[in-house]
Amino acid sequence: MTLQEVLAAKGNRVVTVSAKSSVADAIRAMHAEKVGAVLVPDAEGCPVGIFTERDLVRIYAEGDRDFDRLAVGERMTCSLVLGRLATTVDEALGMMTERRSRHIPVVEDGKLLGVVSIGDLVKARLEETAREAQALRAYIAS
Repeated sequence: MTLQEVLAAKGNRVVTVSAKSSVADAIRAMHAEKVGAVLVPDAEGCPVGIFTERDLVRIYAEGDRDFDRLAVGERMTCSLVLGRLATTVDEALGMMTERRSRHIPVVEDGKLLGVVSIGDLVKARLEETAREAQALRAYIAS
């Protein structure tokens, strides 16, 4: 299974904020959209950063609490793990594990097509495993 198939099943909705947005605005967007991360695109729409719940915890732990004053661009994670449509679920899970990331923007030809979370990938892998088990049971029964 590839990220293209995962996006086809879950949809390609992406929540974004600008680098100039406040951290408070990013928090409100994450809450309103019920997501754990927002992407920060450049002028062409390609992701240059991601702001996650983990970034928020880090800011809070460091004692910086003026979320209306802080710009997302100053506190976002810039070292993104990017996936492509042809990336397999297993490859993506490996990248996430290696980089300790929970979200992968899917980019093709410089265009942001969607984002997958570790939860999306685990769900896809479990569904695939269930289909394989069912096929094996059917084969054994025949």
